[in-house]
Amino acid sequence: MKVTVDQEKCVSSGQCVLNAGELFDQRDEDGVVVLLDDSPGPDQADNARRAAAACPALAIDIEE
Repeated sequence: MKVTVDQEKCVSSGQCVLNAGELFDQRDEDGVVVLLDDSPGPDQADNARRAAAACPALAIDIEE
């Protein structure tokens, strides 16, 4: 699994952090997504998928 984010699309909703806090964070100054792990292991795959599905801006892309 490969995860990428588009910070230009991000609307700072925080859904990524709520669903996968070990994979995503937000910048303090504006809340834009920060990717912490672009190759999560199998134990984090479902959380990554949930975070991508919950993103209102579709700023998270997952390649299986």
